[in-house]
Amino acid sequence: MTALPRQGVMLPRDLPADRILEFARLAEELGFDELWVVEDLGFRGGIAQAAAVLGATSRVRVGIGILPAAVRNVVFGAMELATLAQLHPGRLDIGVGHGMPGWLSRVGAWPARPLSYLEAHVTALTALLRGETVSSDAPLELHGVALEASTLPDVVPEVLLGVRGPKSLAVSGRIAAGTVLAEPVTPEYARAALSQIAADRPHRLVAYNVAAVADTDAEALAIARPGLEWVGDPDWAPHIAPLDFAEEFATLRANSASRAEFAAALPDEWVARLALAGTPQSVRARVHALGEAGVTSSVAIPVGADPFTATVALARAL
Repeated sequence: MTALPRQGVMLPRDLPADRILEFARLAEELGFDELWVVEDLGFRGGIAQAAAVLGATSRVRVGIGILPAAVRNVVFGAMELATLAQLHPGRLDIGVGHGMPGWLSRVGAWPARPLSYLEAHVTALTALLRGETVSSDAPLELHGVALEASTLPDVVPEVLLGVRGPKSLAVSGRIAAGTVLAEPVTPEYARAALSQIAADRPHRLVAYNVAAVADTDAEALAIARPGLEWVGDPDWAPHIAPLDFAEEFATLRANSASRAEFAAALPDEWVARLALAGTPQSVRARVHALGEAGVTSSVAIPVGADPFTATVALARAL
């Protein structure tokens, strides 16, 4: 019998600062296994958010999804992350990825060889967190660096790659403890990603999905629909390619004048497959299907007018 995924929820990136800790405590009180924070350009830093919510909670596991590799020096990043892991043993997961090319180019941080840079960065980060001494040639240029023994965490946090291209997924299978898949994650996409990851050891698969629960499927789909307006952009093509409506989906986006128009035109059937949206029974069925496809952590992105109310509804459903 397939095990259900661990249930997670995402901290909304635009939540007012004075409500962040309230949301974290609510997620823990509601019984969620995981709380994930995001680091998007112009919003809040991932490490700072993780530190705050770890300090405000006592049980929930906190994931950072994701830290763009080229933004931080790997040694100084390891120092920050080791500190969090030492203060909160066994409660930190670290997601690292390329980051969005457009964002990193705007801040002058897009590396010449993104895949090589990501592999070198994550390999060095993992080794540093384990207490190893690291030397590396370009692109990192590390010369016998290590964290002090007194700063090493008793429980080494898992490093996961937040990637989606086939070459990047293969790297994740080789060097990471797991993979974080951005929304939307359908069972078809999860299976396709796992086939490209091709890990030869246990490998976590974290799946983000826009989520909404309501008394009727139609009401929940209407709430979830605006949260899908970005998924027609080219960067999201790998998510859609395994689906039987991929060609029609691409045509709809090409013929839509804006993201909002595209989202409004999505058929209900597509929305139901691209989001965790519906009655509690419908949402539970979708989560079961993700578990059967190999997802180990299902992370809900609450949408709607009030993320607190939405999160309570999700908890009751899950």
